[in-house]
Amino acid sequence: MKSKRGEAKTRRPAEKAPRFRVSASQASAVPVITLLTDFGTADYFIAAVKGVILSINPTVNIVDITHEIPPGEIECAAFTLLAACKCFPPGTIHVAVVDPGVGSARRPILMRLGEQLFVGPDNGVFSYLCERSESLSMPAELFHLTNAQYFRHPVSATFHGRDVFAPVAAALSNGVEPSQLGTSISDVVRIPPLRLTTSTDGRLQARIIHIDRFGNCVTNITQNDLTSKMIAAGATLRLKGKSVKSFRNYFAEETGSKSKLFGIWGSAGFLEIAAANESAAKVLKAKRGNAVTVTIEK
Repeated sequence: MKSKRGEAKTRRPAEKAPRFRVSASQASAVPVITLLTDFGTADYFIAAVKGVILSINPTVNIVDITHEIPPGEIECAAFTLLAACKCFPPGTIHVAVVDPGVGSARRPILMRLGEQLFVGPDNGVFSYLCERSESLSMPAELFHLTNAQYFRHPVSATFHGRDVFAPVAAALSNGVEPSQLGTSISDVVRIPPLRLTTSTDGRLQARIIHIDRFGNCVTNITQNDLTSKMIAAGATLRLKGKSVKSFRNYFAEETGSKSKLFGIWGSAGFLEIAAANESAAKVLKAKRGNAVTVTIEK
């Protein structure tokens, strides 16, 4: 199916939102704890975190989301957690530790979103989850982790992943209620939101929120922001001094466009800027945070 400009229309259905509200009776019989960190795998850090969890609950399933978040990159962690968590069953406990402020006054927190739990530092790593849940009228329950009874002692000022977040997650997997772990709070630290803004001349203002290992540039544009009708009418993405007017349904699709750059709806539900058989990030010399402007031809 072709648009007015000879490019293929996007026919992909809207990405489903994370299933935060699911019956507790459907939760997995064996608890699942996921780990998302910037620790890498060259050091002992991840092994220590898993060792603490297994010492408290040796029957839990531990799943590594990734440990290759760039050091201290909170926005990258927030995106990765948002994209991954919806694939896990009810009852899953997610531990996200990208924590440049470890040992400071930043709070260790716990969030309950429907039938999933999230444990980590209050530094913005849960911002996108909160934003998405609020858009669905499902506000999170938030707790400041203050009950040191559930921590590993002594608590290192540089390793809360091992000494605070791992034992708290293990306690949750054993049936401890969030209210036993700390005090209720009303909000968390936020990073810049996912929602787009509109300039005075009507152009949509977006940004790159993630660059994957293939060099695809993930933007914060959703199909609610940029519809198939808007694309057919002549949508153009502008970034780094270049224009992207071609859109594909899948990476190898032939559209007749001579441009190596194109837009494509990614599996996380956001518009990605990709390049044919190479890294779009290298072609564009793009970085996370770069502005993307959307215009529609009149």
